[in-house]
Amino acid sequence: MFAVMAGALLIAIQPRSAPAAEAPAAPAFTHTAPADWLNSKPLTCADLRGKVVLIDVWTFDCWNCYRSIPWLHTLDEKFPADFQIIGVHTPELPQEYVLANVQAKLKEFKITSPVMVDNDYSYWKALNNRYWPAFYVVDKQGRIRGRFIGETHEGDANARRIEAAIRAVLQEP
Repeated sequence: MFAVMAGALLIAIQPRSAPAAEAPAAPAFTHTAPADWLNSKPLTCADLRGKVVLIDVWTFDCWNCYRSIPWLHTLDEKFPADFQIIGVHTPELPQEYVLANVQAKLKEFKITSPVMVDNDYSYWKALNNRYWPAFYVVDKQGRIRGRFIGETHEGDANARRIEAAIRAVLQEP
């Protein structure tokens, strides 16, 4: 792990890629109620088998999360149909727990990918996550092959690492 000081903000970057044989399975989604999923019916890991998935753990009032959204929008254009972004909205501040506020932000940010609302932090805990935003690359068999944290922009080092991990697992059977 290494850290970069940007003004008064400490950005921790912790890339981790695991070979397929050593990679842990992605945890099952912890919310199954239709009300806990936006832009989609409730999804399961089985629904996503055969696709490469980027799990984006975020919250709408996180500036680093918000500033990563333009880069996320570029991924659908870069990758084929067997790629899927799944947002996991895990709130920090009181207003972020309100479903209507999350729905409004999805419209404002033009987010159309599935988003699981994780108000109880159950998926956050299942991932052993500690950061907003955090990105998990999941291979076609449902294994976590990379974990990346921090604000990400088109063409920056974090975007290049994440996109390389996505490309690598897309090429696997």
